[in-house]
Amino acid sequence: MSRRILQINELLRERLGEIILREVSFKPGVLATLTKVSVSRDLRHASVHISPFPETESEYVMRTLEHERKRIQKILHGGLHMKPLPAIAFLTDTTEREADIVERILRDLD
Repeated sequence: MSRRILQINELLRERLGEIILREVSFKPGVLATLTKVSVSRDLRHASVHISPFPETESEYVMRTLEHERKRIQKILHGGLHMKPLPAIAFLTDTTEREADIVERILRDLD
């Protein structure tokens, strides 16, 4: 992956994290952590990986973010000075859940 793509991923991760924290309201006790941003090589698309807490509220968090996606994207694009401006897509990050499964399997092997 090119250095430029890595820099853009980090820039988008920082900006989107701030926007979600400031602009999106979840019900009390529900959090959404932005874990990773992956922009396509042509910079037209960005996959935004979200880790909801608690995990049982995953569907609610993703519905809320999808509902706010266009507004979030508009705010993001207003602060970027690049072309093309990426279209964002929210994805649930399942890394933690998968790590728990692997840990359980390893414990059961002992």
